[in-house]
Amino acid sequence: MASTETKPTTDDLAGLEAGLDALDAVHTHRTPLRQVLTKKALPPLLAIGLVLVVWQVLVSLKVTDETKLPAPSAVWDSLTQMWLKGTLLDVIWTSVSRGLLGFLLALAIGTPLGLLVARVTFVRAAIGPILQGLQSLPSVAWVPPAVLWFGLNDAMMYTVILLGAVPSIANGLVSGIDQIPPLYLRAGRTLGATGLSGARHVVMPAALPGYLAGLKQGWAFSWRSLMAAEIIASSPDLGLGLGQLLENGRNNIDLPGVFLAITLILVVGIAIDLLIFSPAERRVLRTRGLLVKS
Repeated sequence: MASTETKPTTDDLAGLEAGLDALDAVHTHRTPLRQVLTKKALPPLLAIGLVLVVWQVLVSLKVTDETKLPAPSAVWDSLTQMWLKGTLLDVIWTSVSRGLLGFLLALAIGTPLGLLVARVTFVRAAIGPILQGLQSLPSVAWVPPAVLWFGLNDAMMYTVILLGAVPSIANGLVSGIDQIPPLYLRAGRTLGATGLSGARHVVMPAALPGYLAGLKQGWAFSWRSLMAAEIIASSPDLGLGLGQLLENGRNNIDLPGVFLAITLILVVGIAIDLLIFSPAERRVLRTRGLLVKS
């Protein structure tokens, strides 16, 4: 009589062993806030301080002309003037609100698209290479056609953001799904998790680390796309954002204003990553036993 038992494959055993190791490695205690600040916040603050010191030294020694490299104090004066005029927060919020809304729209489109590409062979063969190509296309290339399609309005801005961010989010999800151990998918099907139920309860949780990496990259593309659109397409109806602030500094030969805009763009991008994506990524890795210390 033939045996009905099936031997576990090497992939199954490897996946099971990795899961057990992950469970053993999970730490339930929380790192003290003081230790987190020392390890996470202090190093970048020291690096920023070092950059400012070197910057000031170069200006003080007149290594380069101040018309090419303004002093940090001049940039600070520009920041102070905008704060006193009450325009600083409005300029930042104009860009941040557009960037976040555009990213959420890209998330709503890129997630189902990524699932479709990852799970349907024909769709993957047809659309997969296109998504890869779109991801490598510079965002600034979409600004001229978007202006011709929609004019100088918010629809143009969001179109550029979507075309820049959706491929990154979709490709990140596809990559995360491709890395799911087959054992998880077979176990889900055995328990009846198929179709949308399987995607919700098995595929998406298992693909979460890769998906989060795609989200981080998608935000980066959203922010870069928005800045390109604001720099190239200017109109009073669009309001004053950080990209337009940068372009105004160039047009007015205001180098401190240019450096201020660059600094604000960097600060916003870094702040969104530190406040949203990095904590989410650490939490996911910690729950999977992939982050022993945090």
